Amino acid sequence: SAASDVYKRQQYILNEFKYNYSDYYKKDISMIKETNISINQDRLWDSLMTMAKIGPGIAGGNNRQTVTVEDGEARKLLQKWSEEAGMSMTVDELGSMFLKREGTSKDALPVVIGSHLDTQPTGGKYDGVLGVLAGLEIIRTLNDLNIQTKHPIMIVNWTNEEGSRFPPAMMASAGYAGIYDVETLLSAKDAEGNVFGDELEKIGWKGSEPIGKQKIHSYFELHIEQGPILETEKIDIGVVTHGQGLKWLEVELSGVEQHTGTTPMHVRKDTSLAMSEIILAVNNIANKNLPNALGTVGHIEVFPNSRNVIAGKSIFTIDFRSPDINKLDHMDNELRSIAKDICKKYDVKLEINQIGGFDPVSFDKECLNHIRNSAKKFGYSFKDIISGAGHDACWINTVAPSAMIMCPCVDGLSHNEAEEIKPEWAASSTNVLLHAAIAAAN
Repeated sequence: SAASDVYKRQQYILNEFKYNYSDYYKKDISMIKETNISINQDRLWDSLMTMAKIGPGIAGGNNRQTVTVEDGEARKLLQKWSEEAGMSMTVDELGSMFLKREGTSKDALPVVIGSHLDTQPTGGKYDGVLGVLAGLEIIRTLNDLNIQTKHPIMIVNWTNEEGSRFPPAMMASAGYAGIYDVETLLSAKDAEGNVFGDELEKIGWKGSEPIGKQKIHSYFELHIEQGPILETEKIDIGVVTHGQGLKWLEVELSGVEQHTGTTPMHVRKDTSLAMSEIILAVNNIANKNLPNALGTVGHIEVFPNSRNVIAGKSIFTIDFRSPDINKLDHMDNELRSIAKDICKKYDVKLEINQIGGFDPVSFDKECLNHIRNSAKKFGYSFKDIISGAGHDACWINTVAPSAMIMCPCVDGLSHNEAEEIKPEWAASSTNVLLHAAIAAAN
């Protein structure tokens, strides 16, 4: 591959300078630093494949849910690799790993590269993991080329980004940003009643460092797109300018459980009927607010859930998303008004509560410019895009300048064991991350 060849040439030139031109080594190494230094694509890919062996899924992906034994093993491997790269490690109370390569300025705050190692129950090999191991590959490359930065560079593995086992998603970064109280997060329970803090301690990764002690100069996160835009348009790099805002609404409808064979149609208080019309309204509202508007009903419970009983209670969740806060609020208000009319028509009671969400995110302009300039240096094609999913960068952006890079994803498939990227996509996006981090760190 091109990236691998560039890396090999770098090593050859460096060795020649060291051996034959020691008097000019210092001058010439600085000249090399100004060129398009590149990461080792083969080494990065090997690291991804090695990590994927921990917590394998049943269909080629991974099941490495947060604070499981498998999560603990993945953390130990990352710790081993980081120590071999000369990095120091601290762990905070929520289990996030902070791995630092020192800079030349003792007082300078670190440039942070972060993401997560935990996966969905049927997750892929790259979601989150690429962002962490790309950071490790960047440190290895800087070590290989003896490049020092003014600011330290730090890798962070945030605990429980996925939220598949313990709510909320993006738990540790939200705790770091002060969105949630630490004790509340530590007391979160999974479906079996296990307590997050207890499980974290059980696998040996409950640290002692206070949340938020590690301050950040700037933050970069690399992630697979989890969507089809970059691959379809044959774009190398996604420059993530915004993160969508999100509102999760839980709707509870209360009617009367009655026999399906004996209750006339005109006297029924059927919550499933009212729910079906509200679901259609969610879809219609999102379509009316295009572009950059999404609406989904993804979770439904009907009671008593019997074939011959009219549903006396229905509970379902609505997921509204948009990068425009005004549009997000408008969809919420319109849904509440329409749902009220529907429930009045069918004589059922309505209760709507917001159970989650966050405002749209605008990422830092200077960090974004570092990413664009880095892509230009390599001649990579790039495009401004909006992240439709939540990421740790969305919370970190509230307390430090942040930005995201995305690489293409085959068929836009993610949160699926069939999730796939190409080695050259991993390399090109990591090269951009490398140069953006160097720019920020100097």
